[in-house]
Amino acid sequence: MKYEITIGIECHVQLKTKTKLFSEVDNDARGKEPNSCVSPVDYALPGMLPRLNEEAVKLAVRAGYALNSEINLYSRFDRKHYFYPDLPKGYQISQFYHPIIGAGYIELPDGTKVRIEHAHMEEDAGKLTHFSDYSLVDLNRAGTPLIEIVSQPDIHSAAHARDYCKELWRAMTYAGVTYGDLYNGNMRFDVNISLAPEGATELGRRAEIKNLNSFRSVERAVEYEYERQSKILDRGETVKQETRGWSDETGKTTAQRSKEEAQDYRYMPEPDLPPLRLTPDFVKAEQAKVPLLPRDYRKMFKGKIPDDILELLLDYSPLMEKLSEVKEPKRIANWFASVLLAEEKSYEMLNDLPSAKQLNDLAEMTEKQELSSTGAKEVFLRLFDPQMRTKDAKSIAKELNLLQENDTAALEKIVDAVLSDPACAKAVSDYKSGQEKVLGFLVGQVMKASKGKANPGAAGQILKNKLK
Repeated sequence: MKYEITIGIECHVQLKTKTKLFSEVDNDARGKEPNSCVSPVDYALPGMLPRLNEEAVKLAVRAGYALNSEINLYSRFDRKHYFYPDLPKGYQISQFYHPIIGAGYIELPDGTKVRIEHAHMEEDAGKLTHFSDYSLVDLNRAGTPLIEIVSQPDIHSAAHARDYCKELWRAMTYAGVTYGDLYNGNMRFDVNISLAPEGATELGRRAEIKNLNSFRSVERAVEYEYERQSKILDRGETVKQETRGWSDETGKTTAQRSKEEAQDYRYMPEPDLPPLRLTPDFVKAEQAKVPLLPRDYRKMFKGKIPDDILELLLDYSPLMEKLSEVKEPKRIANWFASVLLAEEKSYEMLNDLPSAKQLNDLAEMTEKQELSSTGAKEVFLRLFDPQMRTKDAKSIAKELNLLQENDTAALEKIVDAVLSDPACAKAVSDYKSGQEKVLGFLVGQVMKASKGKANPGAAGQILKNKLK
């Protein structure tokens, strides 16, 4: 029997504030000692009261803009109760009844729209590290401000699940609300997967795969779950509604615990925080600070840059910012894609891109055939050399002896010398007898005689004219 897969994804996005959501300690614990970025509020010592971080609210408003969502001017915090070693309070401060971000959508590269049900603010829990017979708790992450983005069950393939997560990551990083460091858990994906016979009107029972932190892991986990649940249904059995973990090493999911429902968390209004009331002017001011987003760049470069190259470069926001400044985005986008990203240290090079003028000058020289395509790529890479950063593209080309000879009179002298060379007599005779493919050999001889400086296109044309 064939089954249709239905997928909904909850994405936890760590906001890049300086301090935590309800306490005044460092929010960026990357590389720091365990339990070194924690306050009495995070430890939940008696009498400690939360105080809302205004910067987190601002970033949430910007995130809502990137999600094509309405911002709710009235929102409220709630307590979500559960007992786990990484949650000292015994509850998590979240938003359940009145979230700050309302319905929206994310559009995938192929035009598919995935609806956003809502996104709410909440504090993160700590982190458990498991060993063979014990576990350790690190509360550095406890209290980190999050927004949890909840999708509608609009995804029906592993590829679309991957693309949706990548588009979320792009939207959040371009909007500047998160560092987007997947390795360090700045964004984590919980993927809900259910299967039902094709044409069924009701969804199947779902399993939730927790804490995936790469797009490839999302895709692989969905593919594995489809196979696992299909086999269960083929046997006439029922899929358990449960939370499962994913292992990149084994490529399998494993059961962790039964899946809770909302009532299991005993949500109640947070008594220590007043409702959050925003003004339209506040929302407008914060959303005006959002820079260009992937959807804006797609509109900007539609028909100007091939879609496959554009989708590749959209993973690197500095490149898109630079492309918006140049005169020939297609040529320069090709250099970024085929030359820069092929370099071993390309990620470091993204931090210090050439100026728009340097790139424009190089593109103009290439258009005028002052440089060969190979020479242009060599100059392009030199623009990233710190010792070359103050020089213009033409100066670099001169230093590297890469400028092509375009002077017609000079080229004709070289061509005449080649055609009169006895070593080329047979090639000249063959060309005149109709074997035009030998023209490449003659152009090569011109290039050799000019020490690589001749413009091969111009040399070829002069050869044709003289061989008539």
